[in-house]
Amino acid sequence: MQVPDSSPVRRPGTGLTGRRNECGVLDRLVETVAHVGTSQALVLHGEAGVGKTALLEYLAEHASGCRVARAAGVQSEMELAFAGLHQLCVPILDRLEALPVPQRNALRTAFGVVAGPAPDAFLVGLAVLSLLSHVAEEQPLICLVDDEQWLDHASAQVLAFVARRLGAESVGMVFGARIPSRELAGLPELVVRGVSETDAHALLASALTGPIDARVRDQIVAETRGNPLALLEIPRGLTLAELAGGFGLPGTTPLVGSIEESFRRRIDALPARARQLLLLASADPTGDPTLIWRAAELLGIGADASAAVANAGLAEFDARVRFRHPLARTATYRSATTQHRQEAHEALAEVTDHRVDPDRRAWHRAKAAPGPNEEIAAELERSAGRARARGGYAAAAAFLKQAATLSSDADNRARRALTAAQSKIQAGVFDVARDLLAMAASQPLDDLQQATFDMTQAQLAFNTSRGGETPALLLSAARRLEASDPALSRATYLDALLAAIFAARFAAPGGDVLEVARAASAAPPPHHGESVADLLLDGTAAGLHAGYAAGVPILRRALADFGASMPAEEQLRRMYLACVTAARLWDDHRWNELSARYLQLARTTGALSEIPLALTARAHILLFTGDLATTAVLTDELRTVMEATGSGLAPYSAMGLAALRGDEASADALVEATIQDVTRRGEGIGITFAEWANATLNNGLGRYDKAASAGRRAIAYGNDPASLCWALVELIEGATRCGMTGTAADAYRRLEELTTASGTDWALGAQARSHALLLEGDHAEHRYREAIARLDKTRLRVDLARAHLLYGEWLRRERRRSDAREELRVAHDMLEVMGVAGFAERARHELRAAGGTPHKRRPVEQHQELTAQETQIAQLARDGLSNPEIGARLFISAHTVQYHLRKIFTKLGITSRSQLDRVLPLRPTMG
Repeated sequence: MQVPDSSPVRRPGTGLTGRRNECGVLDRLVETVAHVGTSQALVLHGEAGVGKTALLEYLAEHASGCRVARAAGVQSEMELAFAGLHQLCVPILDRLEALPVPQRNALRTAFGVVAGPAPDAFLVGLAVLSLLSHVAEEQPLICLVDDEQWLDHASAQVLAFVARRLGAESVGMVFGARIPSRELAGLPELVVRGVSETDAHALLASALTGPIDARVRDQIVAETRGNPLALLEIPRGLTLAELAGGFGLPGTTPLVGSIEESFRRRIDALPARARQLLLLASADPTGDPTLIWRAAELLGIGADASAAVANAGLAEFDARVRFRHPLARTATYRSATTQHRQEAHEALAEVTDHRVDPDRRAWHRAKAAPGPNEEIAAELERSAGRARARGGYAAAAAFLKQAATLSSDADNRARRALTAAQSKIQAGVFDVARDLLAMAASQPLDDLQQATFDMTQAQLAFNTSRGGETPALLLSAARRLEASDPALSRATYLDALLAAIFAARFAAPGGDVLEVARAASAAPPPHHGESVADLLLDGTAAGLHAGYAAGVPILRRALADFGASMPAEEQLRRMYLACVTAARLWDDHRWNELSARYLQLARTTGALSEIPLALTARAHILLFTGDLATTAVLTDELRTVMEATGSGLAPYSAMGLAALRGDEASADALVEATIQDVTRRGEGIGITFAEWANATLNNGLGRYDKAASAGRRAIAYGNDPASLCWALVELIEGATRCGMTGTAADAYRRLEELTTASGTDWALGAQARSHALLLEGDHAEHRYREAIARLDKTRLRVDLARAHLLYGEWLRRERRRSDAREELRVAHDMLEVMGVAGFAERARHELRAAGGTPHKRRPVEQHQELTAQETQIAQLARDGLSNPEIGARLFISAHTVQYHLRKIFTKLGITSRSQLDRVLPLRPTMG
């Protein structure tokens, strides 16, 4: 949002000359929040001194009928986890009891009130959203966050998350920033620019105490570009002679530098003790005058020093210590010598209570250290542990980086740098993680440290590209760990296998799935019996290295034992692989059971980072069962989660859903975008899935040549046969229908090897259906009937309906029109009820060609169309979820859920959630 300057407006005491339009925008925001009852977020941004803080002050003064909560980023406090968030929430923490237990515990842990597992950052965000929403039920709430660019990373992440999820809570959230952090990207903006030339002349005149030469005046106005702070501050650094005669103006200094230089000249003019006092204040982010005066006493600074600071217009020492502007604080700190800074930090460390605020004390001690100091480094490491326990991974990394710098021992330096890099990766700060890895690599590393280095590099590669280099790095780490830590070595081999399956055709040299499988097959045996993870490792490696059949019995044992005596954390870590394994074994029963448990576990434990994978696993099995309605809800939820958390997972379920619906435009767009994305990231499995969806779409639309071409591209990487199971089925159907019998026969031989070894009804049903396409006469009919009989025993309604369709089409070609009509009508009715539109239309066409008439569709009551989010909420409410439970799933507040339900009831012509069953589409029977 860009607002042009307009006529000048004076607001006494606010410094808002020439800000009529900006103030109007803020007035409308208050109106929206306080009187309309909905929420709004806004980012004010512009250069230093342009008036962002003044606009926030105006908003605070004019937020009639609203409660105001405030926070501000402080540059020296950027390394303290959740410091900014704590500022905002402290006045309302008495409302914590109103939050759901997982959210309440997450926020308490983040603030260090209670000890516990590090909370997921997005669960903390959901807790803050719920907290603000609860407060706003009593009185509309305006949250003001100044200097957002200096917030600690954890606070910036959470507050941006909350701003994006605001709905109907009567909450306004306004950020002020020079350059907004990447977390705020996409939020509504108001660019704050300099005032007009007319207003600039007026503002400059108000700051002058004597005459000014016209050329000097015009030069100041031109160089400040209407920046209010510059117009007020720069003249204060000039003598009357310079102002009147036009001498001495700096013409080439950048604007911020000019303002800072103006502050620096005033600082330099202070008495020595006043400069020391001001430096203490600049080195302390708390603004606590008691703390600063106690430190001042240690340095022999008297109370009279504050008068000189106040008279110079640089800072005020009152109930809080406040600088004239953040640039005044910056100028103070930068202009001091290294020795004076160290003295200030040493004094502040001395007066900071190690029991109340141990982390800030450790940070001051580190800044005071003239060189390596192992005692301080160890204290910083303990602070990092506390930050990590609260989920402040960026803060933990900052403490560890400083600890590594102060380490006198090379081994400790390497270890701390590696741990800091891991914390930066968890915080999503990848560039700094690379620098920390470089610091670690400059030290001599033992085998365990080198293995940790390789694993951390692999984590970085996986998070930044999802494939490519990751398998080879993990394989190297696993090999190094064999002698020192066999259990960790085996776990790392398993991670390497999963990474290799993901990377597939894009794996870097040394990381191909067959090479990783060969190495994993030779991993040291487990020392204390086989765990589920051990079985997953041995079975997956055997299935890839020795042939699919070799892994089947081992993997079946793993899935049968999965969850038994496994901690929730271990289950979550391995659940996605377990779901993938069930699909690769053609075990629809286990896949359904595990995916349901995975999603429930991720939700109940608050492991929001796992939810994208859990939703994907669940949506895919429901796709095959024909529950496209629930698949659509989960896919929309997945999209919401990915937008909220920034997850880079490819839209696998969305592609499959669009393909089965016959939605050509959506499917084509998703397939094209996915292929480009996974190619860039090195996620080769994405090519296989995208082309499978492409082949499925075109088989449904009867474009068999395109289906065959997509199927051939899907199976082009053949080193992981189990990943090709669905693509082979589509290729066989498309190839036989367009006369590519050789291609179809070769694909069938590959499919038969998998399905025979699996032996499940799903596998053997898919085999029989595909084989029938290659046969004639009684042999073909026998296989079609077998396919229908076997698939009817499974939950897989889509595959069953397609078997009826293929059998009906074969019967029509055999001129058995009556039998054909029976099969085609069954296929059509099943496919239409499920919403598998492409195949349903194909069945309708075939049925008419066989002389049949499709059953008439039942008339559907016409209501106003629900939005995607309203559909999600309606489905979840129909399924019995409470408003807080729906809010937790969709990352919105319970209040917003209720707001949407009222609109849903109106659109659907009902009055309560108990009537949703009657008006929403029914799920198909799963069998």
